[in-house]
Amino acid sequence: MTVLSVTAGGCVVVHGEREVLPGATRTEAARALKDFSTAYNEANAANDPTLDADRVTGALGDIDGAKLKAGGSNQPGGNPGYLPLKLTGTEFTIPEKAGWPRWFVTESKANKGRDEDRWLLVFTRGGPDEVWEVSYLTILPGADIPEFAKDADGWAQAVAPDAADLAVAPRALPKAYAAYLRDGGDTFAPGTHTTKWRSDRTKNASRPGLAQQYIDEPLTSGDYAPVALRTADGGALVFFTTRHYQRQTSARGVPIDVTNTDVKALMTGEPKQSLTLESVSNQAVLDPAKGAADRQVRFLGRIQGLTGAKGE
Repeated sequence: MTVLSVTAGGCVVVHGEREVLPGATRTEAARALKDFSTAYNEANAANDPTLDADRVTGALGDIDGAKLKAGGSNQPGGNPGYLPLKLTGTEFTIPEKAGWPRWFVTESKANKGRDEDRWLLVFTRGGPDEVWEVSYLTILPGADIPEFAKDADGWAQAVAPDAADLAVAPRALPKAYAAYLRDGGDTFAPGTHTTKWRSDRTKNASRPGLAQQYIDEPLTSGDYAPVALRTADGGALVFFTTRHYQRQTSARGVPIDVTNTDVKALMTGEPKQSLTLESVSNQAVLDPAKGAADRQVRFLGRIQGLTGAKGE
């Protein structure tokens, strides 16, 4: 319902921020995708994060910005071999919601990667005077993309951050994932980004002359906040962010050999005895309805990027 108020002068004001509206018109969404693609290609061709800084934010902003910073250090003249990204056959999933921020999801075929893959981008805008920015990127096979719940006009349904009808409320997923990586449990289904990642960490925790420690942190505020779309089966597709630290400590007299050029480009200090790698990861998961037979959260995709390094 549109909420009306009467000002001192007797004028009627429509408070659009209280009305349930589509996050964007389809024309606005198409323009936002075009603007992002243009800026993204300019930035990647030049290895210059300033060229798309106003079109990326949140997890993608951190990952993309660090990648371009390292690229600018390693290839200061730009990237002559860069193949411009082209997104075609785009489908727009635009949820209705009240208030800001508003957001929508695009699903496109890209001219990079596997033929079966689709690129999912989450566009967000914090207010009517801001531009659309991409906060999440997920790449996954088209067959894995769920069917979304939509009304008669084709608008999707946003899921509240604290929704109680899901196995895990979207707002709680970043903390739940960080806790899972530390302690294990059965919240998440087995797979590459859950059981295998934990077993790989255990395997690599101690090597001759080198010990590794891991710290995982949830990111939940601002443009890092989880966003969720209702799926046709009553569950939700949720995008969320975490930050990860990997600290390598060497025994006395054992050098830490840094050969990765991106790590070198982003590193502060000198790794005399320890090296801490910082990364940001954005996840896309299927969060089942609370009444589903299988209530484990299942990963569809995860993109992790190095964002910093510190030697001590």
